[in-house]
Amino acid sequence: MHYVYIINSIPHPDQFYTGQTTNIDHRLDDHNSGKSDHTRKYKPWKFISYIAFESKEKAINFEKYLKSGSGRAFLGRHLK
Repeated sequence: MHYVYIINSIPHPDQFYTGQTTNIDHRLDDHNSGKSDHTRKYKPWKFISYIAFESKEKAINFEKYLKSGSGRAFLGRHLK
């Protein structure tokens, strides 16, 4: 399975990050241990939501959508 996830910084609740992975638990551990340059300064993180896809291509396309203007609006209305 391929996952698209949204995480939220615990000490900085206005900070969100969207990504995709095949190992959801390992990826959150990476963010919380500081292995990601983009999320290191806002750790620790918690999951807001994640969605499973059978296809890597669909997961990547959905992640791209969530990072677009209309995708960010969708997140604001439905998932944050």
